[in-house]
Amino acid sequence: MQRYYDLYQTQLTAPVYLSIGNFDGVHAGHQALLQQMLAAAHQAGAQAGILTFDPHPRDVLRPEQPVPGLSTLDERLALLDALGLDFVVVQPFSRATAQVTAADFVTLLVNRLHLRALWVGPDFALGHKRQGTVPFLRELGTRLNFTVQVAVTFWQDGHEVRSGAIRNLIESGDVGTAARLLGRPYTLTGDVVKGDQRGATIGFPTANLAVAPNRLLPANGVYATWAVLPWERRAAVTNVGVRPTFSGQGRSIEAHLLDFSADLYGQPLTLEFVERLRPEQRFNSIEALVNQIRLDAAHARQLLTTPAVDAKREPFYEALEHAAD
Repeated sequence: MQRYYDLYQTQLTAPVYLSIGNFDGVHAGHQALLQQMLAAAHQAGAQAGILTFDPHPRDVLRPEQPVPGLSTLDERLALLDALGLDFVVVQPFSRATAQVTAADFVTLLVNRLHLRALWVGPDFALGHKRQGTVPFLRELGTRLNFTVQVAVTFWQDGHEVRSGAIRNLIESGDVGTAARLLGRPYTLTGDVVKGDQRGATIGFPTANLAVAPNRLLPANGVYATWAVLPWERRAAVTNVGVRPTFSGQGRSIEAHLLDFSADLYGQPLTLEFVERLRPEQRFNSIEALVNQIRLDAAHARQLLTTPAVDAKREPFYEALEHAAD
């Protein structure tokens, strides 16, 4: 997948089928739309790509209400790459971008990207004051020689598949339903850093994960997770929260990998959240905490019955590794 980082400096010559959006999390609804667009584009002999913005427009326009991300930009690009798209344009977003009219922005797409078909969701709009609604774009397309295809709303398990709905599920701890809307488990990726090492003193060493700022964390609690290392995937039990038994301050992410004892400091690690086992709680003694962790580990073993696999065989992780190069 070819990557471009400034629309104003990009010039494509082949006809293009394009979708525009933030694509945070690249959820099942995004995937359905993009796969349909990709098939139609290649059947027509055109290229299929997307234009996405970084940072998120709301982070620029309403910085007091930042949007916690379902994915980092690198993760988003890796997920899009795994779908087989031909290209992506990552357009910097600023207050000046928000002032561009819909007609001017779409004319730029036609001139720079050779736009021939625009694929959007049912409530899509772009440009200053969201003037570029679907009817507006269709009328503009008759003059600029492009079509507008509107995807139907995508539903899963009685939920409309939207990034906002998925954020709500994750914030409530319902990572199982969130995974079905995403089309895969929710993940957090970062490097393993040193913590206070209390887990090792009670027989349950943990890998403390440092994630990118403004990543969405699941609700405080204990989760059954898969821990994906560069060389393998291991079952794990992960605590998200403030460690109230130890009077912890600030939220942390600590994963205990089952049947594993190697030093992971400095290693990249991805956690796949499968199911919330219980809320975080304060115990009256270390012994009570240890007994509960044993129960949590046993419960996680029951849930995580799929044999460990080589993470490198999975397209998303191959693409994510490439994105980080």
